Amino acid sequence: MTHIKLNFVFLLLAIAFSVTAFGQSSTNNAAKKGFAVLELFTSEGCSSCPPADELMGKIQNEYKDKTVYVLSYHVDYWDDLGWKDIFSNPDYTKRQYDYARWLKKEPVYTPQLIINGKTDYIGSQEAVIRGGIAKAISRPNEVDLDISVKQGKSWAIVNYKVSRNSKNTQLVLALVQKSVKSKVKRGENEGKLLSHSQVVRNLVYQKLAVNEKGSLNVYFPKNFDSRNGEIIGFIQDKTTGTILGAAKFGF
Repeated sequence: MTHIKLNFVFLLLAIAFSVTAFGQSSTNNAAKKGFAVLELFTSEGCSSCPPADELMGKIQNEYKDKTVYVLSYHVDYWDDLGWKDIFSNPDYTKRQYDYARWLKKEPVYTPQLIINGKTDYIGSQEAVIRGGIAKAISRPNEVDLDISVKQGKSWAIVNYKVSRNSKNTQLVLALVQKSVKSKVKRGENEGKLLSHSQVVRNLVYQKLAVNEKGSLNVYFPKNFDSRNGEIIGFIQDKTTGTILGAAKFGF
């Protein structure tokens, strides 16, 4: 009789352990689906920006195999103040002003960092940014995005598949140069050799229907080295700016 009771106790313990282990596995799988899209607005003409650029390189190297996606947009409103940034683009300035409207935070400034379209930080504040990353990746993504790429000499065709999204969303594709150096000859950073990471070289938008799949062309700018590049895609709510899911493809 005692033998039977002991077997019953062991059986209950085994079931309890199995349930606990399964619960932990499910939680871990959900956590792995979390992500953080970091969007830095920067400029070679801004003396406060190099520390933020360096931090993005540090974070990119640290999280390169994880669901953390770094994007550096070089804005153009510094270009008339002593040095024209060769990576600057008015489209990126417009995107920063879109965030000012979405987040109700003006004026715009550099270096500004926005995580998942929800929260902004001074781009060089490492401790609080790391806290923001940890918070972002602890939450499961709301939308699923898969991308694949067919590469040509001066272009890429991006095939995408989106699920669980609403009608009020858009796909944003960023063509990224992973690392580049630039010698600044004038302005606030005169004489410095600056290192940039995850520089956005082209940005493409596509309005989405629910559970949509399709393809988009992304063209390479002059002198773009695809061996040092990748495409980062993410789904964004067009009303709030919130980013709901992300993926990337390295060449």
